[in-house]
This record gives sequence, C-alpha cells and structure tokens, in this order.
Amino acid sequence: MRKLVVSEFLTLDGVMQAPGAPDEDTEDGFEHGGWQVPYFDDVDPAVADGLAAADALVLGRKTYEIFASYWPTASEESPSLSG
Repeated sequence: MRKLVVSEFLTLDGVMQAPGAPDEDTEDGFEHGGWQVPYFDDVDPAVADGLAAADALVLGRKTYEIFASYWPTASEESPSLSG
C-alpha cells in the first residue's frame, strides 16, 4: 500500500492562491500573486526532496496547466531537473 502525502503552499491566513508568480492567478481580483517567492530558497530543498521521492503526483487543474506548459520547454540544465 502506498502513502498519500499532501503538500500545500498555504499562508497562515489561509491563502492558497498563486504562490509562484504575480500573474499566476489573478482570478477575482487577487493581487498578491507570488507570495511564496521570498521564501522559496528556504523551502526549495524540502519541495525538491518530496517531488523526487514521489511515485505519482495528483495536481489541481491550475497547477497541472502550469506544469504542462513549463516542462515541455524546460532545459536539461534546469535547477528543478538537476536534483
């Protein structure tokens, strides 16, 4: 049996929207996109380790769309691929 591990990017006040970029998701007038970026150097190793250990990913629609548009164009030198 496999484990299900949930990893969410969530602020203390409950914001889950648009952690990665200012223009990632402006739905309903959301103006705080990219809120995770200032903290990414601190959390990147944990995120990378979690992704590397995963057998599969279950993504929400918006995250899937972001991943699907990025990975086909990512270079092999991408820090996310170099492990």
